[in-house]
Amino acid sequence: MANHKSAKKRAKQSQVRRLRNKSTKTTLKTLEKKLREAKASGESAEDLMRQTQSAIHKAAKKGILHKKTASRKISRLTKFVNA
Repeated sequence: MANHKSAKKRAKQSQVRRLRNKSTKTTLKTLEKKLREAKASGESAEDLMRQTQSAIHKAAKKGILHKKTASRKISRLTKFVNA
């Protein structure tokens, strides 16, 4: 455990950020899953694709995902939807 005041604050901030990042990543996984299910069932996935792509871009912008990871995810999902 942290001994200094600043170290305690950093530990607290890290915990809050970790939970926020975890929540965002879970949301991204859920959106991807819904998109794949919609495509598999034959529904129009355009609106879901737009929503998922936006969420991935926002996560990359906030530093939750690396920029190139986000790009790769969007590319693969677009390829899947257009197939």
